[in-house]
Amino acid sequence: MRSIWNGAISFGLVSIPIKLVNATESHSISFRQIHTEDMGRIRYRKVCELEDREVSTAEIGKGYEDADGTIIPITDDDLAHLPLPTAKTIEIVAFVPADRIDPLQMDAAYYLAAGGAPAAKPYTLLREALKRSQKVAIAKFALRGRERLGMLRVVGDAIALHGLLWPDEVRAPEGLAPDTKVTVNDKELDLADALMDTLGEIDLEDLHDEYREALEEVVAAKAAGEAPPEAPEPAKTGKVLDLMAALEKSVKAAKESRGEEGEAEAEVRQMPARKSARSTPKQAGGKKSTSTAKKTPAKKTPAAKKSTAKSTQGTKKTTTAKSTTTKKTAAKKTAAKKTTSRKRTA
Repeated sequence: MRSIWNGAISFGLVSIPIKLVNATESHSISFRQIHTEDMGRIRYRKVCELEDREVSTAEIGKGYEDADGTIIPITDDDLAHLPLPTAKTIEIVAFVPADRIDPLQMDAAYYLAAGGAPAAKPYTLLREALKRSQKVAIAKFALRGRERLGMLRVVGDAIALHGLLWPDEVRAPEGLAPDTKVTVNDKELDLADALMDTLGEIDLEDLHDEYREALEEVVAAKAAGEAPPEAPEPAKTGKVLDLMAALEKSVKAAKESRGEEGEAEAEVRQMPARKSARSTPKQAGGKKSTSTAKKTPAKKTPAAKKSTAKSTQGTKKTTTAKSTTTKKTAAKKTAAKKTTSRKRTA
């Protein structure tokens, strides 16, 4: 790997000659701009606005544009004599726990290679000290025209340098959280936990850039004069109307994709039980509570309820009928007595 910067690590009074090497590389596919009519390349030419002619790289320098439009030329010699102690030195300023570094600050990564035999001893000393302390080193260094913040950590047998954004370069996430008050219940959290458990275990080595692979297939097909492969239809996803249903389906689908179809259904069915177990307090003394069994009355079946209702209605009808018959009989006797009394009087 080719070094892009040579300098030293300043570790107190220890100086470690190092070479800076890119730790990452891009595998993205790039395109050229072309004239669609004749496939001619479209190039960007560097033209001087005053002379209206193309200029070579050797004629191009740097300049700072002032607020009023004035151009202030800055030469490489001006940049080389900047009063920066970090111009050729990675100056370690502190050692902190790794969890103190906000991932939002992480930038490009580099490897630090020992610069020859004299660097072997101090390089190894710094590496082993970082390992034993389980800390990372915070450093300042200058690269590509500006001073940067960095973090040194151990990767295998080497020391890696991660560029860090300055704290004022990271925006605060104000106004991004939902304004609506939302309550999440235990059952929803249980299902989310089950989904996380299913999706959480994966070997990062198994992940790959599917977009780049598909793009390579398209380029190969076009080069061979063949039709590009058809893209599969994306899965239809509707609006999330029921969060619980969406979580249950997600858990089931995730388990099925890993060949755990039977476990998926069992897991989803057992979710409500996890909530009751979480919310039920333990009894003192380790004794099981039997109050639920004592207080639970025997429930009547629907058939028994109907039979009881019919029996009650029949009893009411019989009582009403008897009462009506008795009243009619009493009325007839009263009428007969009145008739007999009238005859005697006459």
